[in-house]
Amino acid sequence: MGYDLAVIGSGAAAFAAAITAAEGGARVVMIERGEVGGTCVNTGCVPSKALLAAAAARHTAATGTFPGIVTQAGPVDMAALTGGKDALVARMRTEKHTGLAAGWGWQIVAGAARFAGSAEDPRLEVDLNDGGAATIEAAHYLVATGSAPQIPPITGLAEAGYLTSATAMELTGLPESMAVIGGNAVGLELGQLFARLGTQVTIVEILDRLAPFDEPEISAAIEDALAGEDISVVTSAEATYARRGTTGRSVHLKTAAGGERELACGQILVAAGRRPITAGLNLAAAGVRTGGRGEIIIDARQRTGSPRIWAAGDVTGDPPYVYTAAAQGSAAAANALFHAERTVDYTALPRVTFTSPAIASAGLTEAGLVRSGVACDCRVLPLEAVPRAIVNRDTRGLVKLVAEAATGRIRGVHAVADGAGEMITAGVYAIRSGITVEDLASTWAPYLTMSEALRLAAQSFRRDVTKLSCCAA
Repeated sequence: MGYDLAVIGSGAAAFAAAITAAEGGARVVMIERGEVGGTCVNTGCVPSKALLAAAAARHTAATGTFPGIVTQAGPVDMAALTGGKDALVARMRTEKHTGLAAGWGWQIVAGAARFAGSAEDPRLEVDLNDGGAATIEAAHYLVATGSAPQIPPITGLAEAGYLTSATAMELTGLPESMAVIGGNAVGLELGQLFARLGTQVTIVEILDRLAPFDEPEISAAIEDALAGEDISVVTSAEATYARRGTTGRSVHLKTAAGGERELACGQILVAAGRRPITAGLNLAAAGVRTGGRGEIIIDARQRTGSPRIWAAGDVTGDPPYVYTAAAQGSAAAANALFHAERTVDYTALPRVTFTSPAIASAGLTEAGLVRSGVACDCRVLPLEAVPRAIVNRDTRGLVKLVAEAATGRIRGVHAVADGAGEMITAGVYAIRSGITVEDLASTWAPYLTMSEALRLAAQSFRRDVTKLSCCAA
């Protein structure tokens, strides 16, 4: 065999696997048909958070929160903003990916790979980007091809023209108005991003609330926050068809109650989820099965139906986060090459939506705990009770703790708050260590920090903290 491990893809799962393999002295090759680095660095996490930070700076200048300080925000040079984002992405792609691969000593082959041979004796045929073809043989193969935006079957959408999470961040001109189809993480982040840059935004969600897989209190809090920034929200509504006319685009909405509405907009942004990328890999010939959404079916150790083929990251349909992809990729390589028998523990898995205020959660929701057959005791603490939020003059949001009624053990932590993404790590530790609300209530928390909200929320299980002095223990 030419290699110990051949990796298809170059995102978080691929790089984690390659590093794990290289650390053990294995010979690695990576095949990538597009830009090295995968979704996160090129079209996902890095560019979106860079633009969100810029939009937040403009919003702060435009709103003038503090008395005695006058600020203002001028028009946005979208071409310059996008250019700055592109430069940042290029630098991180080099520093964190192509440079890293060179440092570890594995080759990146630019081309599109597909399986040939059989489940027992697979190989890769690669159509090289610069012409020609290559055959790659390895002891083991890892599929880490990631995911792409899911486009719902809306009549006329292709003819009207639309943006995805990737193409929206390539705009060099700012649209006057935008309809965002999808009210979960991507739709919320990009909707608020463009609104803060000056676009009139309407977010459309087919389910009955924004952030529909979070706690209901979270959904209500983020909807209130967006309303405060003049972002329109339409829930329980399905986009049925789209049109493009001489003055712009329009989306026809059908509501759950049977009503209809025409939404005029300059641009349509589709943020309706993602789908695994498996087309063209010839997986069936290699004995690799896929599910109803195209996801690769794996066992608990990342192995597919073929004994020498493994899969990790978004292509498996598992939680679509960089850190889960990296954990899966590392486990797959360790199991394939070093018989490690590793599995990935998703207990207290954190998730963050980078709106402002941010949404962050770990562990079970109240409904999830009840479904498991455990009686729930929950508390919701509004940020009006958190000193740091008060002095920041931003009390939008809340913290919710989900605990077992019989034991007080914390099973879920959920927040909408400025800095919620930083707070949630403490929630992960609380859930993983099995501590109770009484433990958390009596644990030190520095005063005038947002993380103090977790301690206050725990204290609310035993008393009304909104009636206490900020100095109360």
